[in-house]
Amino acid sequence: MELKVWVDGVQRVVCGVTEATTCQEVVIALAQAIGRTGRYTLVEKWRDTERHLAPNESPVVSLNTWGQYAGDVQLILHRTGPSLTERPPSEGPPLRGPERGLHRQSLFQIREAISLLD
Repeated sequence: MELKVWVDGVQRVVCGVTEATTCQEVVIALAQAIGRTGRYTLVEKWRDTERHLAPNESPVVSLNTWGQYAGDVQLILHRTGPSLTERPPSEGPPLRGPERGLHRQSLFQIREAISLLD
């Protein structure tokens, strides 16, 4: 399944998502795709209501609970803070700006990268 997530105002597609895929795996895939470090969370937004999804929660299962309204729900990647090793901007070169356009990232590639680290 493909999961559409808004990142910095750009809709991105994460491929290979199943009901067993966690929000943490989606966040890792997106962070690697945009080449950024930091702490992120997925936010589920419907009209004026927002809810932060837990790292171990399945975004597919969450969307399925919306039933007929699932197509109206947006998933948004929200940065909650810097990574533990990230330097303040005054101590290093400026971070690269966001890429624009529709992009796809496969969780299979991310899982392979994670398994290589183990």
